[in-house]
Amino acid sequence: MTLPGTIPFLGFGWDDLLFMTFAAVMLGSALLVVTMRDIIRCGLAMIVCFGALAGLYVLAGATVVAAAQVLVYIGAISVLILFAIMLTQTKAGPSSLVFQTQAFPAAIASAVLAVLFAITIAATDWSEAAARVATPARELAVTLFTDYILAFEVVSVLLLAAVIGGVFLAKRERGGNH
Repeated sequence: MTLPGTIPFLGFGWDDLLFMTFAAVMLGSALLVVTMRDIIRCGLAMIVCFGALAGLYVLAGATVVAAAQVLVYIGAISVLILFAIMLTQTKAGPSSLVFQTQAFPAAIASAVLAVLFAITIAATDWSEAAARVATPARELAVTLFTDYILAFEVVSVLLLAAVIGGVFLAKRERGGNH
């Protein structure tokens, strides 16, 4: 059985519905990341946000970037952050969160960013931008590992240093005076 091109009672396509669903999940989980007090649940909401972003990358046709999103951000960074939190801190956040004391400046910065995003989106020729994005995975891999190998290695060393630093801090907290 094949699905119709548009959803009968909504009037738009299935890909639009999927986009709206991924966008809503991403925005909702991003809000949960910055508003919840339980830091472990914030980390889990961050993983959901990264997963929804990977879904948006798939819809945009950037499957290599989506795979990298899942492997690097969900598989490595988020898990590393959760392990670091579990090893070094208590589960609950502080009684007064920092962003609550900076709500007005944050609202102004958010409004400025929203205006800048709206201007950028309105000024972009999306048909030309979409034609430039479609890069085969093999071509992307060759470019990454030939032209940008230094940046790739710097990022890998940075991630290794973060892991070693997290382990060092976790051992120092447990050990006591060292």
